[in-house]
Amino acid sequence: MAEPQIRFDDGAAYERMMGAWSRIAGDVFLDWLGPANGLTWADIGCGNGAFTQAMVDRCAPKRVFGMDPSAGQIAYAQTRLASAPVELTSGDAMALPYPDNSVDAATMALVLFFVPDPKKGLAEMVRITRPGGIVAAYVWDLPGGGFPADAIWKELAAAGHPVPQPPSAGISSMDALTALWSGSLDEVETKRIDVERSFNGFDDYWDACTGSSSIRGAVQSLSAEQVGQVKARVRDRLPGKGARFTAFANAAKGKVRS
Repeated sequence: MAEPQIRFDDGAAYERMMGAWSRIAGDVFLDWLGPANGLTWADIGCGNGAFTQAMVDRCAPKRVFGMDPSAGQIAYAQTRLASAPVELTSGDAMALPYPDNSVDAATMALVLFFVPDPKKGLAEMVRITRPGGIVAAYVWDLPGGGFPADAIWKELAAAGHPVPQPPSAGISSMDALTALWSGSLDEVETKRIDVERSFNGFDDYWDACTGSSSIRGAVQSLSAEQVGQVKARVRDRLPGKGARFTAFANAAKGKVRS
């Protein structure tokens, strides 16, 4: 039987589950990149446009090419970016629909671990970026427990109903990300991005996380009693058990070789 796949077809649900996390982490990421205004960008795996919007608001881009495999996510992104200098399209991160040397900067925000062949995905970002341009990405540190819903993942797995993992989860470790970037780019730098987000208590956090189709599917396979037990164990795992929750991502950037 085929392994279940992680899909993001509902832009609104994704916004509640991950959009806010993405914007908080994205702000730190963009501060770290420190790009000039007026660049042409490619936002690969743009999803519902959360990071793309931050790029538009903070970097005054000349143009942004946003690409995602999900038509539902693209449709949501089009509503939030209707007046921005953004061209959105569906596509494959391992075969980007853009010419060589066509952008000044290429990014992947919380995407690289979904690319079946991260090396090929990076090679495509390098291909479309001009010499001296920036290629950068950040990803939740999945092996290190950095994903915002890591505690839920762990307790669902302990209950015998694990959530499907991204196909390239291992690439999100700092060592793997550094090795990948160093093999293809110059002036490589890395950074850990720590993120904190407020919710209206534990139930708000739980409801937001279980809006994800993959987590929701695992939860729905449990009895009501099991769900209660999992929720109690997740609450016990979280520091303070209050309304502020943390996550962390690893980021890498480098310049395209001349």
